[in-house]
Amino acid sequence: MANKKKNLLPGEIMTHPGKRLRACFIQGAFVLTFCHAVPALSGADTSQKIQFDIPSGDLASALNSFAEKTGMELTYPASMVVGVKSKPLKGNYRAQEGLNELLRGSGLAYRSAGDNSITLERVAVAGAQSSIPTLEAMTVSSERNTEGVELQSYSVSNAFAATKTDTPIMQTPMNIQVVPRKLLDDQQDINITDAIIKNVSGVQAGHDSGDIYERFIIRGFSTIDIYRNGLLRGFNTYDPSNIEQFEVIKGPASMLYGRAQPGGLINYVTKKGLDTPTYSVQQQFGSYDQYRTTADATGPIDKNGELRYRVNLAYQDIGSFKQFVNNERYFIAPTLSWRPNDRFEANLEFEHKHEKKINDFGVPAIGSRPAPVPLNRSYLDSANGPVSDTTLVAYDWAFKFNDDWQLKNRFLWENWDMQYNDIGSSGTLRKQEPILNRNIFSGPANQETYSTNLDLSGKFNMLGTRHEVLLGGDYYHQAFGQWNGHFIATTPIDIFNPVYNVISQATLDALPNNWNYLRKEERFGVYFQDHITLFDKLHIMGGGRYDWVTYGTASSIKSPDLAKANYSDQEDQKFSPRVGVLYQPWQWLSLFASYTESLGSANTSLSVTGENFKPESGEQYEAGFKTEFFDKRLSSTVSFYDLTKTNTKVADPDHSGFQITAGKVRSRGVEMDIKGQVTEKLNLVATYAFTDIRYINANANLIGDRPINVPEHQASLWGTYQFTERFKAGLGGVVVGKRLGDNKRLNPTIPNKVDLPAVDLPGYITMDAMAAYTIPVGKTRLTTQVNINNLLDKGYYAGASSRNSIVTGNPLSVMGSIRLQF
Repeated sequence: MANKKKNLLPGEIMTHPGKRLRACFIQGAFVLTFCHAVPALSGADTSQKIQFDIPSGDLASALNSFAEKTGMELTYPASMVVGVKSKPLKGNYRAQEGLNELLRGSGLAYRSAGDNSITLERVAVAGAQSSIPTLEAMTVSSERNTEGVELQSYSVSNAFAATKTDTPIMQTPMNIQVVPRKLLDDQQDINITDAIIKNVSGVQAGHDSGDIYERFIIRGFSTIDIYRNGLLRGFNTYDPSNIEQFEVIKGPASMLYGRAQPGGLINYVTKKGLDTPTYSVQQQFGSYDQYRTTADATGPIDKNGELRYRVNLAYQDIGSFKQFVNNERYFIAPTLSWRPNDRFEANLEFEHKHEKKINDFGVPAIGSRPAPVPLNRSYLDSANGPVSDTTLVAYDWAFKFNDDWQLKNRFLWENWDMQYNDIGSSGTLRKQEPILNRNIFSGPANQETYSTNLDLSGKFNMLGTRHEVLLGGDYYHQAFGQWNGHFIATTPIDIFNPVYNVISQATLDALPNNWNYLRKEERFGVYFQDHITLFDKLHIMGGGRYDWVTYGTASSIKSPDLAKANYSDQEDQKFSPRVGVLYQPWQWLSLFASYTESLGSANTSLSVTGENFKPESGEQYEAGFKTEFFDKRLSSTVSFYDLTKTNTKVADPDHSGFQITAGKVRSRGVEMDIKGQVTEKLNLVATYAFTDIRYINANANLIGDRPINVPEHQASLWGTYQFTERFKAGLGGVVVGKRLGDNKRLNPTIPNKVDLPAVDLPGYITMDAMAAYTIPVGKTRLTTQVNINNLLDKGYYAGASSRNSIVTGNPLSVMGSIRLQF
């Protein structure tokens, strides 16, 4: 853009290239303008990152350096920046990102004045993010989401869970997938299961216990452990209203997190308080009497923005196309964040959830196929279900000794009270009769969890190499008990002609208690990690962890005291190494390979000899490549892996009620994930997984068989297109191949005779669509949105926990919403 003249106000100054003006401090509201005749940033140029190296110091001087670097024209009263200090700005940033960093904590905001001109204004709070919507030509990077910037791309460049450091995904030699908030909002995912299985390759939902807990299958191996900001929670259900993003680590993650299933690990990152007042309210309503209301409020508490709050609220009453199945939930999650300076930050979080969830135990199988009954059929007795209350308190703090070394501490305590009231299948269908035996599982239970860790991370150079090191330790304790409960057989039900409301609660309450159960687990581990960089292209990451784990169970049909007296435990110890190499010949391409081991679940079940089993363990080899295009707005990962799990357990075919070690299960596969912004208007998610998983050392009926719920082929596609500034539409689909709903079963009284065949679940395809329209209302935004799930209304089976509990998928359903942001 050619330099052009403009009329100057009294005291206004224009800076030209090659001239350095002395600061003019004039009493009153005189204006200082930096005008540069370098070419202005075009709409395309503003998406490019610029290398900054502006030290901390006087804000006026920093803004001058920033203007010279970007060619932007900054206008503001000179008195506005007198005595104001700036933070250092070092690294690659887009123009608006760099300006955000310079103004953070200064009490200044900015707005576009047109023609590449930016006007600074004083606001009542710190942080410039509040004026970002006025910079319409600037593309906002997705990794800025935790600072209040609305996500524009599905691609995320960093994930905390993979390394517990700030290492970019492109420099981490493993498969890491992130599901950002933007994707959850576009798909209107109201549970974490849908958010993950539709958008990450090689992940399916687990369906044990009638979906009372949210669990997953990753690379063929089931896991119930979910991590929150890097700390393990107990098994539960989770509300997504205060979740910023999900991080899925593929393969064994024991090197950093200790005992875990080898298929992978899921961590979610919670929302934090922002230094700009932001509020939103959303009402969702859908088919089958589904209603959900959420609210999100955040902003500063003090005038300097050092103390910030955030509150997330949610209420839902979610019906189902299935009889009796329903979920009612209240959820509140307030958060306080304190950042008094650039070196220290602390967060205090609280959550409380009250939930009544009537579980879906699905339909049984007849022979090798699901029974030919309506997909909405339920074999519960009435609309009674378990009720739970969960309270969680967590904090974290970080202190920077300098620009290179940092200390972090996290802590989490959770108490979960449950009143079980479940009716599930028992055994199999009666021979020659369509009669399903049922049992009742009821009574109070409690789970208490607390976990903590301490990490020291630092950076240094040595002998021409760069090192980023991590030293840490963690502790985890969980105690679960169910006392004075019932675990009894009850009235059977005809699967073709069910009769309901035949079980009397009064009769059940009068029965003697026959179930008392106790489980405890303690974990302590220490770990180290070193990320070495050579020649700016070669990255070597190595580390290891040593674990001490104590685990035990006990039960009694008589009393809680007797169950506690029967308690015994065992201790496992293991060193888990991880090493990986990544070569990045160009910024857009990374080639990687890795080897890792893991400590899996404890094996404390009963053997006929009374001996304890060895703990499960995992070993994985992996190789692949990653790409990033369009200034990191579109990313992809392709990986090849060979994963083996040893010391798995199965039922003893010769001794009913006992178990044996099945030996090894091997999973080999290929996974592909593509996420991000293909063009300025098109966002895309594409996944594919080929999973070849088999029992390779087991009892005779399992050799060569696949574990249940794991398809050989699985793929998904989702895309949205921004047709105008106000209107957006999207379309996608999921393809899942055939799976097993149960393995072959042997008759315990007749060795090596197959009594029941394997259950086959057919594959399926579902399609989803969405449309959203945003209406500016003053400084607020009103967004109306509609999502249609299972657009083609295909009937399908989502998964199973056994041959008598096959979960049916949802038919065509509609979810609408109205969201107000201000």
